[in-house]
Amino acid sequence: MHSGVFYALMAAVLFGASTPFAKTLVGQIAPVTLAGLLYLGSGLGLLAWFVLRKIGTRNNQLSDVAPLTKPDLPWLAGAIVAGGIAGPLLLMIGLTLTPASSASLLLNMEGVLTALLAWFVFKENFDQRIFAGMVLIVVAGILLSWNERPALGVPWGAIAIVGACLCWAIDNNLTRKVSASDAVQTAGIKGLVAGSVNLGLALALGYELPEAKTAFTAGVVGLSGYGLSLVMFVLALRHLGTARTGAYFSAAPFVGAALSLIMLGETPGLVFWIAAVLMGAGIWLHLTESHEHDHTHETMDHTHAHRHDEHHQHQHDFAWDGTEPHVHPHLHGVLRHSHKHYPDIHHRHDH
Repeated sequence: MHSGVFYALMAAVLFGASTPFAKTLVGQIAPVTLAGLLYLGSGLGLLAWFVLRKIGTRNNQLSDVAPLTKPDLPWLAGAIVAGGIAGPLLLMIGLTLTPASSASLLLNMEGVLTALLAWFVFKENFDQRIFAGMVLIVVAGILLSWNERPALGVPWGAIAIVGACLCWAIDNNLTRKVSASDAVQTAGIKGLVAGSVNLGLALALGYELPEAKTAFTAGVVGLSGYGLSLVMFVLALRHLGTARTGAYFSAAPFVGAALSLIMLGETPGLVFWIAAVLMGAGIWLHLTESHEHDHTHETMDHTHAHRHDEHHQHQHDFAWDGTEPHVHPHLHGVLRHSHKHYPDIHHRHDH
């Protein structure tokens, strides 16, 4: 299995599993407070990982991760505002109004919106197969939204969840800009900043903190479903590009839906299962996609963890003991060849 696919599917499993667990906490904690605790737990856990890793590798001359740089910060800041602050808050509101199983499947809209922004705003390539898969997922999302509408009025729960998906779609496309840098550092900063802002907002609005046991549970759910999942997602962005990572990540709601049915005893109707089949078909179209053609790599100078594969045939201006992967600034010369590839950090060419 391609490493990027593995990272994307692991991100999907971790995030999908967090939705029903977050649903069990919604009745105990105000949505804005819960959003803060989820991300703060993520940030603190990843901070501990970052520090321990730093201690363990402090004697290494060459690191295997590339730290964030100054040009990365505006992209990261935008990702934090959209995906770390607005997105979780909208999701927690949506979960208070929508059954967790349907909420889990509605989260597939994140992949669709991520792809649309990647294709039409950030100009990432796509083909008919990828487009067809996204159409199936959109139709399934519309079915779920219609099924969950109130007898009178607007389906605010579904709208809030789709709004969260849009925030995360913006987040995903901005995070791709920094995906060559340290995924743990990126996800950890997002967790700490977003968690602190959301928790500060909750306290300013007069909400009280839950008891320590409940807060700790929320932190653990956040570390797994938001922290570790985001680390895997950033690694997937590095290898797959934004739209395809979002497509693989669409498996997340099915994990959440299955756990919701088991944990919460929900009984979905026929529309739920029709939507699930449509979403499954859409995901299958993405999983079976293959992209190969002659392409040219233009000259590029950047820094990221790499091995000396066919794309990294360069000399070093320092003593190197052969350790791979390693990180240092390196220059890519012009290269033309043909092979199967994704729009990763080396294949963002025109078609």
